[in-house]
Amino acid sequence: MKNKLDKTREKAVLKLAKTPVKNRQEFFVVQRKIAKKYSVGLMSSQEIIKIYQNLLKRKKIERNTEFEKLIRKRAIRTMSGIAPVAVLTKPYPCPGKCAYCPSEKDVPKSYLSNEPAVMRAIRCDYNPYAQVQDRLRALVANGHEPTKIELIVIGGTWSYLPKKYQYWYVLNLFAGANRFRIKNKKLKIKNYKYPLSLPIKKLRELLLQEQRKNEKAKYKIIGLTLETRPDYINRKELDEMRQFGCTRVEIGVQTLDDEILKLNKRGHGIKAIVDATKLLKNYGFKVTYHIMPGLPGATPAKDFKMFKSLFNDERFQPDQIKFYPCVVTKGSLLYRWWKQGKYKPYTDKQLQNLIIKCKKEVPEYVRIIRLIRDIPGESIIAGNKVTNLRQIMQNKGIECKCIRCRECKNQLKIKNHQLKIIYYQASLGKECFISYESEDGKILYGFCRLRLNSKVALVRELHVYGELASVGEKQNMVQHSGLGKKLLKQAEEIAKDNKHNKIKIISGVGVRGYYRKLKYRLNKTYMVKNI
Repeated sequence: MKNKLDKTREKAVLKLAKTPVKNRQEFFVVQRKIAKKYSVGLMSSQEIIKIYQNLLKRKKIERNTEFEKLIRKRAIRTMSGIAPVAVLTKPYPCPGKCAYCPSEKDVPKSYLSNEPAVMRAIRCDYNPYAQVQDRLRALVANGHEPTKIELIVIGGTWSYLPKKYQYWYVLNLFAGANRFRIKNKKLKIKNYKYPLSLPIKKLRELLLQEQRKNEKAKYKIIGLTLETRPDYINRKELDEMRQFGCTRVEIGVQTLDDEILKLNKRGHGIKAIVDATKLLKNYGFKVTYHIMPGLPGATPAKDFKMFKSLFNDERFQPDQIKFYPCVVTKGSLLYRWWKQGKYKPYTDKQLQNLIIKCKKEVPEYVRIIRLIRDIPGESIIAGNKVTNLRQIMQNKGIECKCIRCRECKNQLKIKNHQLKIIYYQASLGKECFISYESEDGKILYGFCRLRLNSKVALVRELHVYGELASVGEKQNMVQHSGLGKKLLKQAEEIAKDNKHNKIKIISGVGVRGYYRKLKYRLNKTYMVKNI
């Protein structure tokens, strides 16, 4: 039975949803007036979302997408067209002895127990099933509809984990997405979790079953990211990553200077980076580099030269970058060097000037995912503590051509747009970046990465930006407007012009159904079509 206050709150939310407003600021003014009128107090976004969703379920209100955007918390999370979900593997020994990495007990190497993602993983006892369900529940509670999930598996060197654990882990990630239900208030892991005691052969079979289910599930895994070291990339490893459904690989590059890599005890040189990058691209993976300016042995001038060579040298050409300035944390060899006066981090001014120069060098086919790692300030003994470097750059009027800075975000309609194709050489192959963008090039609506080499034409990525639209949702939105089909058609035409009669797509498991509608068929983990 609902009490009087619950009914009054429902009336207040109904009134709020039906009151037209021009922007978020006006919405807050109206919200305060309605709260005062109904004497319900100022409700939190989560309270409003919960009441609104209940009203929808009972058909007491018609769906209002504009209202949903106003009440949604952290709306930026799904503005790229997907719902990113980061999960951690449990602590395992790391093959590396990097000077800058902290070593905290019961936490994966290079991570800290007070980082937000680590705290969430610890709360779930590092269980993959629980982590997926926990994050999806949080996204729904904040007003998101995470039906297109990009899973990002972090926790160190994936390739060094026991194979049985890898299969068990990914199996439970898919199970967590397949069995997520909004109405389930509590996690019931024991009822659903596949045990690690199962034989690896059985785990493989179950993984295939869960992947087939995910193709038709409501909460689809449309991308899976794994992070590892360049010196652990080989054909066997990549074959297994494809079995898992992996579409993107993050590798710790840090710098392109052999002397600096050796000084920091990285355990590999530039050759491993070059070889790994080429192999990853020839398999169709998206490639993300972790870059760490300010390492011992580096200078701002050296780092800038290194950054330029990322795109001037065809041996590298990453698709995405995580820009992680080096900081000093306890539990690392670097901390001892800093205490001994052997290391001095960049000043804030040096770092900001370096980033300004670097951002100007980023090509329009590259995405800067992050400019700083989410390390709490209290854990940083020395080095950069500024967490909003991207905003600082924007406030200074620094224009960046990277994908993230140009993606259309919450723009609903596609305005005047044009097709643009950029060709560049990378890892002994030709890359084609096919995009639809505004006439001035400042807004990116969608793009396709096509790789052409002597053997095969590979679509490494197809992405349409704008607010996440659920599969089957027909609205006036950038997603589901037919842009993806147009991009793919352009890729097919380019492949034919380059004498290819077949095209392969490194598809996420949850997107296979989309490609089947376009006459692609599953063949050894890739979606393939004769053209």
